Amino acid sequence: MVPINLKEDLLTIIERDFNGLFSGEVGVSSIAGGQSAANLALANLDITGYANNRSQVMPKNRRGATALSPYIRHNILTLGQVYRAVKTAPFKDREKFRDELFWQEYARHLYARVGTRLFENLRFEVNSNVPGDGWNREMLCIDEVVAELETDGWVVNQTRMWLASHWTVRNDKGWLAGQERMHQNLIDGSRAANLLGWQWTVGAGTGKPYGFAKWQVDKRASGLCNRCPLKSKCPIQEFPAEILPRELSRDAILDSDPDVGATTGPTSMVVNSEVSHVLLTIDSLGDDDPALVANSHLPAVFVFNQQALKKLQLSSRRIAFYLQTLQDLNTRRPVDVYLGDPYQFAQDNAVAITYAPVPSFKKFTKLAEIHPYPWLRPPHAGTVKSFSSWRAKLAKEL
Repeated sequence: MVPINLKEDLLTIIERDFNGLFSGEVGVSSIAGGQSAANLALANLDITGYANNRSQVMPKNRRGATALSPYIRHNILTLGQVYRAVKTAPFKDREKFRDELFWQEYARHLYARVGTRLFENLRFEVNSNVPGDGWNREMLCIDEVVAELETDGWVVNQTRMWLASHWTVRNDKGWLAGQERMHQNLIDGSRAANLLGWQWTVGAGTGKPYGFAKWQVDKRASGLCNRCPLKSKCPIQEFPAEILPRELSRDAILDSDPDVGATTGPTSMVVNSEVSHVLLTIDSLGDDDPALVANSHLPAVFVFNQQALKKLQLSSRRIAFYLQTLQDLNTRRPVDVYLGDPYQFAQDNAVAITYAPVPSFKKFTKLAEIHPYPWLRPPHAGTVKSFSSWRAKLAKEL
């Protein structure tokens, strides 16, 4: 285990301690990590006009997107907290905003149930492994979005759809490589949401690929096309030819869950032995992490997974977001940070941890105390074939 000194300069830490473990240039997102930044963003949250403006791309000052997703993804702000925070917002905006929160919960439920199966075409056959770069950066609409993705680590959902559609639907490149490149850069990078978003956009999950064309750019980023070097020969002037992907054989796991308890995880605290440390994960980095709250007298620890970072080559923006979050936490209670193997740390120490509904959590084989995951709504055993069918089943159980 290599200790990381949180009191040092952020960029110095990244350049020295994470050398060879990140991709791209060293930098920090304009969206700051940490509970303090998250609390401020939540306190200033105003979703008035969200229903009409959430898909606005440019100008940036007219965007209706809240940019809370990095905090939500890492449970610095839970979906429940954000859901309750908008209870007095205008009805139309509140319902649309909460619908988007439920989409995030749907992605988590789906991933918790099917696991790594989400890396495969879910319901329809779409190119997933065709090599090549699917983003033509001669197009200003693509270049500016990719530049924002790489320099800030965050883009609005509308442009995520543009990028996914352009990569696979328009350029016929494998969506797995495209989602991986996006995942490397997004500071809200979640396998659940990113994989589901790509599957939905390219048609692997719905059978209806999203066609990206100049029409969307004119509508959501007015004036951008006039500055494009390809404005007189726009390659996306028309919508791409309609494609009807071949439907795959029925997958029973999408229809029903044979073990909803395993999908949900523990519903109450599981105690196996006396605890000596609280181990935080990227799936739960907030001050209200259940294991952290229950063990306020114990040292908190976070271990950057060196082997995973070497393989994934996440951007420095993502690593910086985690470091900022840990630095902020360290102002309120001591937290020890290491570069190494979190699973080995849990083997060598008696740790309390909050359950995470992701496949990698199963690598923890010796845990002293496990706390329930803060679901917005508990998973059900019914269908997850589509968001609407999942939501309808959820409504019946409320």
